[in-house]
Amino acid sequence: MDSKKVTYFLSDLHLGATYLEDPRGNEARVARFLDSIHDTAQAVYLLGDILDYWYEYKTVVPRGYIRFLGALARLADAGVPVYWMTGNHDVWLFDYLRDEIGLTVLHKHVTTSIMGHEFLLSHGDDVGYQRPMYRFMRMCFNSRVCQVLYAAIHPRWTYAIAHGWSTQNRTHRRQKEMVARIARGVKNLIDFSSEHSQQHPEVKHYVYGHLHTARHEYLATGADVTFLGDWIRQYTYATFDGTQMQLHKYEG
Repeated sequence: MDSKKVTYFLSDLHLGATYLEDPRGNEARVARFLDSIHDTAQAVYLLGDILDYWYEYKTVVPRGYIRFLGALARLADAGVPVYWMTGNHDVWLFDYLRDEIGLTVLHKHVTTSIMGHEFLLSHGDDVGYQRPMYRFMRMCFNSRVCQVLYAAIHPRWTYAIAHGWSTQNRTHRRQKEMVARIARGVKNLIDFSSEHSQQHPEVKHYVYGHLHTARHEYLATGADVTFLGDWIRQYTYATFDGTQMQLHKYEG
């Protein structure tokens, strides 16, 4: 990739997950990638589930992630805008990283202009069809009352519950079930994007995380849809150079 400025998109790093074979190695890989894009980054968008779990108390924040957060700070200090959209795993990201690093926290999908083009950006779990139970869970996660009640529980319990739930969800599903789930999710977001694009022709690019699949497709309207993959096994990300979206695999 040449020195032309581009915008970077990545999602689903799940740093800190207990099911990762080498959590420290995964974090170091992400930090190397972020350090490698200083000279080419117009902006960086992190589209959710960057951390496998994070709960930000008023005066206490979780331990760990030093190399990753340091790499984000170096980007921000170099004048690169960094946007972090919360996903379903890092939904409780509030003002700590905003104030300490200077990044912008986004709590839901947005339509925004990037390098003169209109984008719809979403983690992928708050647009299109969502099962009633999942909508209820999202409502609870985003409820200030529920957050205050949750914060009253000692972290030794909340962290064990959260990481246990995440590991169960990721490792105990059969491969066939996971493939079918991803296919349903892709169809759901493609259908949503197609309908949205017909109603909003000014939006030319749709970018999603959440599904842990890396692919790039075109709609009948001419708009494109990019699924960002993950950094558990795929190490994929996307770039926009002002003209086109491209998927890449980080080999560093």
